[in-house]
Amino acid sequence: MAQPPAAQNPFKDPSVKDEKGTTNPSASNAPMSAPSLNNTLVSVPLEKKVEPSALENQTSIWAGYEQDVLPPKEQERWLRNLRHQIFYLYRRLFGIVFITNLGIFISVAANFKNVNAPHIAKIVVGNLFGAILMRQDYVIDAFFVTCTSISPSWPLWIRRIAARVYHIGGLHSGAGASGTLWLILFAVKATIEFAEGKGTSGQTLVITYLVLALLLLILIFAHPSLRKQFHDSFEATHRFLGWSATGLVWIQIVLLTNDHRGEESLHHALLHSAPLWLIAIATLSLALPWLRLKKVPVRCEKLSNHAVRMYFDYATPGAGSFVRLSDAPLTEWHSFATMPEPGKRGFSLVVSRAGDWTVKMIANPPTHIWKRGIPTYGVMKIAPMFRRLVVVATGSGIGPCTAAIMEKKVPMRVLWTAPSVRGTFGDKLVDSILEANPEAVIYDTRKHGKPDMVKLTYRLVKEFNAEAVVIISNQTLTEKVVYGMVSRGIPAFGAIWDS
Repeated sequence: MAQPPAAQNPFKDPSVKDEKGTTNPSASNAPMSAPSLNNTLVSVPLEKKVEPSALENQTSIWAGYEQDVLPPKEQERWLRNLRHQIFYLYRRLFGIVFITNLGIFISVAANFKNVNAPHIAKIVVGNLFGAILMRQDYVIDAFFVTCTSISPSWPLWIRRIAARVYHIGGLHSGAGASGTLWLILFAVKATIEFAEGKGTSGQTLVITYLVLALLLLILIFAHPSLRKQFHDSFEATHRFLGWSATGLVWIQIVLLTNDHRGEESLHHALLHSAPLWLIAIATLSLALPWLRLKKVPVRCEKLSNHAVRMYFDYATPGAGSFVRLSDAPLTEWHSFATMPEPGKRGFSLVVSRAGDWTVKMIANPPTHIWKRGIPTYGVMKIAPMFRRLVVVATGSGIGPCTAAIMEKKVPMRVLWTAPSVRGTFGDKLVDSILEANPEAVIYDTRKHGKPDMVKLTYRLVKEFNAEAVVIISNQTLTEKVVYGMVSRGIPAFGAIWDS
């Protein structure tokens, strides 16, 4: 087979350069024609069942792709790194919330003597209210439904912004950090008022410092480096310390209202207390997923010693959603992408070996398991926003992609890499992917080694004339592929560490 030509950028028309910026005259762009089965760069899925005589030649499909010359990255290095790696949307949203709060904080601090503790308390509770709501299933789904309702006919620059809706965690963390900052100011004011005997009681002060200690612990464990290294501790602190802090805030509001109510009755003062109503709604928001806690039957199909497929019929979620499962609901929860099949009730999901809990599920598949809340949308919900899409998945990352592949609403090219694909995930799943997407490229890393995912993804983008890329993989590879695409002007999306 002849060696395929170097990949070129379908989104612009410069001379092609290598990664060092050296011009490659022989790789100048040519007008792109529509993709066809007779003229594709990667034309046969490695895992598709083919005639034995063809198996010997399959490796030639990849011959020379490593030597493809990628087009130069756009913008200066410092600018693109600042834009795509430092101040990506999650941090921009965090910054908007935190800097806005900081501006108000400086204004209040400058007039500190004329501001009382209840005034600061309103801002504290307002931020905590926002932080809690931004993690509520119904609120998350509302954001996704609103942002992904944009038609594919809209300009690409609008769609590529709206498609990053999964960065809304920046609003959650921004409000949480801001609320803690305001609580520090409140604690200072409350301490001064207590020392001067001007309203705030000792009981209120004690509760304030307890809440502050809990919020600081939550923030410490939520730092990306600690969250990744001590994930179980992060989950435990966020859940149990968060619940404890919420309960103490209730007490704090009642005590503070009593301290500053004057001649007004406590009952009347509480009814007209904005912080009380905000914490009531926030508490309901926290409780809702647990009110839907239920142990549901599950039918398990063991695919291999590395994966099990679970089937449920208690709900039929939308494409691109995930569910939370546990066998110990107070201590440990795990999220899995749903795989609903068009026209059928229920859904399935794949659990692959990734830790102690998944190993336990694979070794001893359960007959019943706990589920919490409602199916909640994730990154793959954005798929219908684009006219043509390259979907990249590694390992069990194929799970979140399956529903969109099966629906066939969007022309897409699938790239799925995994070790021993059929041996791990079974013929049924692999064949269903190929049936829905006959040109899917399923790459067995056990046979062929780990590919250069940036080059391979870019090759598929050019071949398929795709508008965008969505990748479902581990954090490191996701960041690498997304940056490799967006730095070359290709919209690319993949779950971040706090999606």
